[in-house]
Amino acid sequence: MTNPTNILQNVQTYQKSGLALLLNESPLIATLNSKFKNFETEPANLGDTVTFNKPVRYVATDGLVANFQATDQPRVTLTVDQSKNVSRAFTAQQKIFNVDAFLDEFGESAIATLGTVIERNVGQQIISSPYRFYGDGVTNLTTYGQLANMIALFKNYGTAKGPLKCYLPDVTIPNIVNSGLSQFVLERNNETAMSWELGRWNNVDFYVSSLLPTQVAGNCGNLNQTLTVVSTNDPSGANITQITFSGATDGDNYAINVNDLIQFQDGVSGKPNMRYMQWIGGGLSFNPVQLRATAPAGANISGDVTINFYPPLCAQPGNPQQNIYYNVVAGMQVKVMPTHVSGVITSGNAYYLAMPQLPDKSPFYSGNEIDPGTGVSIRLSYGSMFEDNKYGYINDAIWGSKLVEEYGMQIILPL
Repeated sequence: MTNPTNILQNVQTYQKSGLALLLNESPLIATLNSKFKNFETEPANLGDTVTFNKPVRYVATDGLVANFQATDQPRVTLTVDQSKNVSRAFTAQQKIFNVDAFLDEFGESAIATLGTVIERNVGQQIISSPYRFYGDGVTNLTTYGQLANMIALFKNYGTAKGPLKCYLPDVTIPNIVNSGLSQFVLERNNETAMSWELGRWNNVDFYVSSLLPTQVAGNCGNLNQTLTVVSTNDPSGANITQITFSGATDGDNYAINVNDLIQFQDGVSGKPNMRYMQWIGGGLSFNPVQLRATAPAGANISGDVTINFYPPLCAQPGNPQQNIYYNVVAGMQVKVMPTHVSGVITSGNAYYLAMPQLPDKSPFYSGNEIDPGTGVSIRLSYGSMFEDNKYGYINDAIWGSKLVEEYGMQIILPL
């Protein structure tokens, strides 16, 4: 146990102020899918995993003669790979004369700190999982019309049934609500007008957060460079996972950052406008082909940069994994999005949080507090060091999170 320097006020002059904690807007822990069979109620350790399946994709063939195809059942693994603790220690004298009356307040501050750190980490899934996005990182989200367009694009690609969830930065909400109130209508949405909140709209539950993640883009995005396709790793178009582009700054070591967002451009002379095919059934969607870089990349001395990305692109007819109609060929152009903050819209309750109990810390007193509504757990341990004048308290938790890529779409906004 460390030997901290406590700054505790003398008990004769220290009065409880009644000041509330300066809390952050943090809806993720409370609203994500954290219910797993037997997982949230049994003790677990770092490295434990939960595995679940994604829907299988098939191809419909002409006629009534069966063309048997293989069943490839994709899986998603969520691993409990994160841990944090907030600890504090006191001497016997401090505990007797200063601390006992304020243990609850100290505990609230510790849990609030722990919760904020966990919320920020869970939010990183927003920039490291979905590859589709709405916005350009330059234009603010200010109107209900933009929200409607965002929701329509998200559904057009394919979406699970039931209400959707959308998490937006807290500073975007006033402008959206204000734009709605400024419209001339006979009967306003009185609930929205009085609360200045979006609540549920267009079958979407909106949540406000002050802890959403920021993507710091590489130079290609921040310099607004247009990149042109030179070649791909698979000219046949069956499984494109890497594309080489020209147009970056010569010798730029920071051309692309991991999780940079990339979009194929419309209106390129002699090239088709690239659109994703719908996830089920293979029809063309209205969604432009967008990619997420899976690794940082630098440009060579000629300004060429090779980008690895997700998802793999497949233009091969009859392949269940086909997701684009036209093959990627030389001369097509893309833009990389600049540095931005990302909200997200999801469907199918596919944003997962595993936060199971930790084992008892015998011989020290310990206990796990499980929230029955969300299934998340935080442990409190208490003990003293033998023949040492120290009493310690520790709040700790382990967790893992996963947003299934196809079930989310980033909403990218300028900082």
